[in-house]
Formats: sequence, C-alpha cells, structure tokens
Amino acid sequence: MNASQNPPKIEEDSISLPIEGMTCASCVARVEKALGKVDGVSAVSVNLATERADLRTSGAVNRNELVQAVQAAGYDVLANSVELAIEGMTCASCVGRVEKALKAVPGVTDAAVNLATERASVRGTDDITALIDAVASAGYTARQIGGNIGAEDDEAAERKEAERVELKRDLIIAALLTLPVFVLEMGSHMIPGVHHLIADTIGMQASWYLQFTLTTLVLAIPGRRFYEKGIPALIRRAPDMNSLVSVGTLAAYSYSVVATFAPRLLPAGTVNVYYEAAAVIVTLILLGRYLEVRAKGRTSEAIKRLVKLQAKTARVQRGSSFVEIPIDDVITGDIIEVRPGERIPVDGEVTDGESYVDESMITGEPIPVAKASGATLVGGTVNQQGALAFKATAVGGATMLAQIIRMVEQAQGSKLPIQALVDKVTMWFVPAVMLAAAITFVVWFFYGPSPALTFALVNAVAVLIVACPCAMGLATPTSIMVGTGRAAELGVLFRKGEALQLLKDAKVVAFDKTGTLTEGRPALTDLFIMPDFDRTHVLGTVAAVEAKSEHPIARAIVTAAESEGIALPAVRSFEAVTGVGVHAEVNGASVDIGADRYMRDLGLDVAAHSAIAGKLGSEGKSPLYAAIGGKLAAIIAVADPIKETTPAAIAALHKQGLKVAMITGDNRATAEAIARQLGIDDVIAEVLPDGKVEAVRRLKAAYGSLAFVGDGINDAPALAEADVGLAVGNGTDIAIEAADVVLMSGNLTGVPTAIAISRATLRNIRQNLFWAFAYNTALIPVAAGVLYPGWGILMSPVLAAGAMALSSVFVLGNALRLRAFKFNDGVLNAAKGGAS
Repeated sequence: MNASQNPPKIEEDSISLPIEGMTCASCVARVEKALGKVDGVSAVSVNLATERADLRTSGAVNRNELVQAVQAAGYDVLANSVELAIEGMTCASCVGRVEKALKAVPGVTDAAVNLATERASVRGTDDITALIDAVASAGYTARQIGGNIGAEDDEAAERKEAERVELKRDLIIAALLTLPVFVLEMGSHMIPGVHHLIADTIGMQASWYLQFTLTTLVLAIPGRRFYEKGIPALIRRAPDMNSLVSVGTLAAYSYSVVATFAPRLLPAGTVNVYYEAAAVIVTLILLGRYLEVRAKGRTSEAIKRLVKLQAKTARVQRGSSFVEIPIDDVITGDIIEVRPGERIPVDGEVTDGESYVDESMITGEPIPVAKASGATLVGGTVNQQGALAFKATAVGGATMLAQIIRMVEQAQGSKLPIQALVDKVTMWFVPAVMLAAAITFVVWFFYGPSPALTFALVNAVAVLIVACPCAMGLATPTSIMVGTGRAAELGVLFRKGEALQLLKDAKVVAFDKTGTLTEGRPALTDLFIMPDFDRTHVLGTVAAVEAKSEHPIARAIVTAAESEGIALPAVRSFEAVTGVGVHAEVNGASVDIGADRYMRDLGLDVAAHSAIAGKLGSEGKSPLYAAIGGKLAAIIAVADPIKETTPAAIAALHKQGLKVAMITGDNRATAEAIARQLGIDDVIAEVLPDGKVEAVRRLKAAYGSLAFVGDGINDAPALAEADVGLAVGNGTDIAIEAADVVLMSGNLTGVPTAIAISRATLRNIRQNLFWAFAYNTALIPVAAGVLYPGWGILMSPVLAAGAMALSSVFVLGNALRLRAFKFNDGVLNAAKGGAS
C-alpha cells in the first residue's frame, strides 16, 4: 500500500501540537477530551496561554488522527511546514508533477516547488516518509532539509559541484565522440570534396557503421541520463523535458539504424542516416545543462555570502580565562571577547570596551556604528578598532543573521501570483508538444514532398527538441532568487515573496510619522538667547529646572545640556504650573519656563518675538520661553527631528511617480508643517492608534494600491491592512512580524530601493517569460515546417537543440543581471531590462 494513502504512525514518547481557535478554559477541556480518545495517547495537557497541546504516548500514534480529533472538536491544528530538497527536476513540467504528488498526501494543505532552488515547501503535515514516498512515486528523489544554518547550503554546494563536474565530464565525452560523426555526415553535405574523400577511402557504408558506433556510445554513456528519466516518465504518462529529448533522439537514431542495417524496410528514396542529429542534440543539451548548473550556482550567491558571515568559533569566558570553542557550543549568557578586525560570532550586548562595528552586510549602511557598554551587537558584523566583551543574547537559529537567511530563503522559495498562470500552462505544455510533433509527422508523411518519411521524421524531431520547457520553469524563480538576494545585500528583506510583485503596483506610500519619518524622540532644535544673557549659563539653568520634570520636552533640553558637557546647578522650590509651565529657584534667581501665555501672566512682553515663535511653529516645532530673574532670557524650540534620510526618500518616491501620505496622531498644524517641509502630498492627522487601519483604507480608496511604512506596535494592524507593509528594522518585533518587507536599517531610502528592485525584478521576470514562452512557442511552427512552402526553410534538429539550450541560458543570464542592481536618488542605473 502506498505510504501517501496510509501515513505511518508516529512512534515517540511525546508530541506537541499547536492548537488554533481556543478562547477559554472550556476549549482546553474539549481539546483534551478529544485528543485523549485517540488510540495510543496516554496523557494530554493543553495550555491556553501557549496554545499548544502536549501529549504522552504509549505506542504508535497516527498524526492525522490527532488532527482530525482536534478538528472534530471545533478547533484546528496549525499547519506544520516542511522543507524538502528535490533531486531530478529538469523543467517546469517536473515542478507541476512534484507539486501534484505532494498535494495528494493526506494532511497536506499546500505545496510549492521551486525549480531554481530545487526545494519544496509543504504545509499541513510533518509525515516526512509519506512526502518522500509521494515524490518518489512521481519519479524524483526527496529528502528533508535540516535546520542547521549553513550546513545544508554546504551540502547543496557539494552536490551541485559534483553535478557540475559530472556534466562537464559527460559533455567532453559527448563532444569528442560527436565531432567525428558531425564531420562525416554534415561535411559530406556541406563540402562536396568531403563526400568524395569518404567515398574513395573508407566508403559511405563504413562511414555509417562508424557513425552508428560513435552515436551509440554518445547515447549510452553521456546521454544515458535522458533515457533513465525520460522513458519512465513517458510510461507513467507524465512526460517531461527528458521525455522529449528521449523520443526525439531515439527516433532519429532508430531510423538511422534501420537505414544502416535494414535499408530494404524503408521506402525507396528515404534511406538516409541522422546519427549526427541524435549525437549533436545530446551534446548541445548537455552543454545547455552544464551552463545552466553553473549559472544556477551564481543565483544563490547572496545566501552563500550571508552564510559565510557566520563565524566558525568564538572566544568565550570559561572560569577566569577565555577559550576558543566552536560556534555551535556557545549558549545564551556566555561572555564573549572579540578583538579588532574579528567577526562578531553571535548576537549580544556589550559589557565592556568601546569600538566601531561595520554592520553594512546586515543593514546595507556603509558607515561603522559606535558601540559601548549596553549597545547591541549583531552576529556576522565586523569589529573595527577596539576590543569588546559582550554577553550572548541569541545563538544558533535565533540570531538575526539566521533569521535573515531564513527570510531570504523563504522569499526565494515562494511563488509569485504571476507564476500561477505559468504553472497551469506548463503542466500541459509537454503533452501538447508531443501532440504537435505527432501532427507534424502525420502531415508531412501524407502531404509532404518526397521523401515524405524523411521530412516527417526530421521535422517531428525538431518540434520535440525545440520546445523543451526548461526555460519556462526557470523564468520566474531565478529572477526571484537573484532579486531578493540583491535586496538583502542592500538591507531590504522581503519576508513574503508575493510582496515582490505587489510592491511594484503601489500608487501611494503612507508613512507613520513618529519613529518612521522622525527620530521618535524630541530634541532641542533652536535656542535664541536674549541680549545680556550667556548661552551656556541659560541652557544649564533651564536644563537644571527641566531635570525635575518628567515631560519628554524637558528630557530633550536636559539631553542637549549634557551633550555639551554643561554642569547643572542646584535647584530649589521646583513647582509645575499645570498646563502652562514650571517655576523654580536656581542660585537665588527665579526661573520660569513655559508658553507665551505663561510669560504674559508673569507680566513679560513676548510680542516682539512673535515672528520668531511663529516661524518655529510653522516648522512643526514647539516654541517655549525661559525667564531668569524676572527677565526674558531665551526662546527654546523642541521638536521630534526629521530623520536625515527622510527628505531624500520622499523625493525619490516622487521621482518614481508615487504619491506620499503621512498618518499621525499629532495635531493638524504640526502635521501640516512637517508635510510642507517634506513635500508630502496627503496628511491624515489627529489619528488615534486604532484609527490607523481606517486611515489606510481611506487612502487605498482614494489612490489605489498602498504600501504602509511603520515601526511601532500600534502600526502592526495598519501594516497588515496595507497591500504591502514595510517595517523599519529598528522598530518593534511586532511591527516586523506584521510586515511583508523589512528595512534592516532605519534608513528610509530603503523604501524607494525596495520599490525599485520590485519593479526591476518583475520587469526581468516578464522578459524571461516572454523569451521562454514566445521564443519556444514561435519556434514550434518553424520547426514543424510552416516556412517550407513559401521559402523552402526547414529547421534542423541540431539547430533546434541549440535554440532550446540557448533559451535556458538566456533566461539565467538575464536573471543574473539583477545581481548588479543599483539604485540612486529614485533613478535606476540600469539598462532597459533590469539592473546593472
């Protein structure tokens, strides 16, 4: 019985299932009762807080029965996700068949197979044996991918290198054996002297015997791979690219064998050999496969570079000394030492030392970041100058580098909406090609000129060979792999592959203000000192008073004084005057700080300074006055400063033809002042946290597809509501989890960069799909001979093989152009089709 029909039972002492839909204690009781009835379950403990069910088993338990029991109780088990490495796929039709086989396994809710990465992502079951058996029944080989970052990639690289070496060897053998066949046959047709030379020396029959021997070796040794996969696929009625090559070459070879050894079986005038067609087809397709494998290796270089960022060892404190241990042995809480020039092994927090760290490979930012006690460190970044000691806060798969690698791999393995149509077409493409070849043969045989059999055979073989759908299967995933990999190098992580397609369609980009467009913390921006007052004295005195307040504006003034190294004098009689300001005594002088209304209440005339205050207010700043000893001493302005990169980012978005909106809880006057300063097109102000979702909906209704950029916990619903959500990487974990795209640094130029790379990647995909479909489809009628009646043009099977190989190489080469993607000030430094 097939394993996919009867999944094997789980034989383990404990099982943990994630349960979805529980809301109260009665839900817990129902789930426990349902699971307790399943054969083999000896104990059940369901936790509402963690939403998990932990089971103890006394024997083998069928996981599907557990899932069905939970579902029967009215709840659901969250789908597991399994990653499989698939071997043996060669074209788009292979992808469709593997997906179909995996989706037929009980419990599987979805399966996505990627030809470029040669991986399958399966949701809904962790019954690995059933999945592997299902893939095997489709004619391919599968194995589960482990969770060790880098190890799987090393294994894959070794297999790819072995495949490349094997293909190179077979290509050389095939070329050496094919060359004499090609010279003997095509030389006779192209150069009359060669025909006479062969006839006068070894003779034409002996030439055919020699061609037979060499071609048999080509098909049996380097060409064997096509028949080992193509013939069984044909028998299963699931033909693939190998089937097309097998049928085409065997047809030409078999016809030639009959012509060589039993010519009387063929109609008069049709006795000819096509050994060179069979041999050259195999050689050219091997060449295409070899170039394809080499190019495929380059598409995943971004992942390889990320993996190489991981240190192999760490110098960890053990007792009173530091010892070097393998990175896998580091645990959370370890104290680690890193010297100048060394790579930081894991995520951590600095406990001792000062230095600058190059975080460019994580954030895309080229400027080293200062690190001192309390600063966070990211594993994989490079320590520049000083020595640091830090406490490990995340190790192994929990590090930011490991999470980035997982994000990139998930994005690379995902399918874009554009691929749905491709998959539907390619599933039927190979059978359609075989039908077209059969029709071609019949039409030429019955209606073609003499020798009809020869014309029918040659043109049918040409149709079979020219239409191999390798390029169709590679068109989308290779561009995704290279595009998302390049984006990661620029500090832009696509967490969801579909965001790559949706982002290019954005019509408006909406920003949260605080912490996204701005720094997220008030700062002293202006300090106007009145005549007869000293700046240092005024700032120190005002900061000393404000140090007694907990207001964010007060904190900004204190921080400014501390940054200038100003000593704060002692303060007496501090008093907060509700709603208007504060009063205190400093060195025997009264100090009052507040708004213009407070100054007027004190009898101080501020009318002469109203122009300055008005200008500050129009810039979105909050003006305050300070009086010392009963005299007006200074005008102070505090604001949440706009990030340095914000103006450039908004200008770049406008150059891309996008509208820019801002959603903020600030009052309208302040919001509109900032909008004028930045050139923002639409402002939605005075929005409460729970009103951001409605604001996003309003903007979508007004403009169309919307991308939302935010960084806070209260941005998470809006990020999820937007067509594409972009989270600033130094924001909260919740915002990042709700987003489709993560900007690893706080640099907002990552937003236009993400949109530009989305557009470049989708343009690249469209070019690939056009080439793969239009090129292959257009050549089918040419191969079938439609040009022959008018122009006497036929496509040789040899040229068809070359055209087919060129198709795949073109698609891969075009995708690889995205590796050099650059974005500058809203304008792509690129050729028409992609990136440079």
